[in-house]
Amino acid sequence: MTTSQAEALVEAQGLSLHYGRKTAVDDISFTIPKGRVVGLLGHNGAGKTSLMKALVGLLPAQGRLSVLGLDPHRQREQLLQSLSYIPDVAVLPRWARVSELITLMSGLQPRFSPERARALLKRTSVGPNDKVKALSKGMVTQLHLALIAAIDTKLMILDEPTLGLDVISRKSFYEMLIDEWCDGERSVLISTHQVEEIETLLSDVMMLDEGRLVLNISLEEMDSRFVALSHDPSAAEAVASAHPLLRYRAQGRPVALFDGAPPQPIEALGQRFRPSLVDLFMALTRKPEMQSSQG
Repeated sequence: MTTSQAEALVEAQGLSLHYGRKTAVDDISFTIPKGRVVGLLGHNGAGKTSLMKALVGLLPAQGRLSVLGLDPHRQREQLLQSLSYIPDVAVLPRWARVSELITLMSGLQPRFSPERARALLKRTSVGPNDKVKALSKGMVTQLHLALIAAIDTKLMILDEPTLGLDVISRKSFYEMLIDEWCDGERSVLISTHQVEEIETLLSDVMMLDEGRLVLNISLEEMDSRFVALSHDPSAAEAVASAHPLLRYRAQGRPVALFDGAPPQPIEALGQRFRPSLVDLFMALTRKPEMQSSQG
């Protein structure tokens, strides 16, 4: 993702985060322009949650970080009036009714629209008189999204927003997010483990591995840059000589994933296709000793 400084909603340069001697985020730089849906991917402990906490001012960071033109750590109160954030441990008061939460949000957040919140909730099975404690986990997540999406902001940050939900609830959540909040001007940063479920929603992807940013690319660029080659087992040795990023099996056949087009003689040994985001994630974040050697 590249954009001018004036257009960037988020801009990080040389950003690092430390817990004592442990480095959670290691000297990364990136921008998030307006109108993007960005997936932040990484294994547990890769630094995703630490990065998101820095973006909303919960953790101090080294380097330069600007979110909506503000310093998150020094101007956190002002920043939180201008962005929407759902953490991975988001909690709503169990005793409250939905209507009471809407009233509470109206008093706390000047950019919150109760009318929009009610309109969003009509897409769900959550009623205004329902108490949080009576709702399923999926319904609570939809309620939380409706409340957050009713805030007029340019940036939404979601840390594992559908963790623990069933597949139908996850699908409903993302449909509501894309249909009702994304409008070409706003941007969303989503951290998730469910890579395959959000791939079609994303415009860009960032991959963290042990605190390092190993990929920062649009999906269009990804499609033109990375190549998967399905081939016969007899061609395994020749394909391996071209040093693919990853070797695995798909639909019973050996596959090799390359950064860039493989040499023409190698490509002639198989059938070229677009690799999935999951396969690319595995190729860039797996340890060398975990790479598949099967052909």
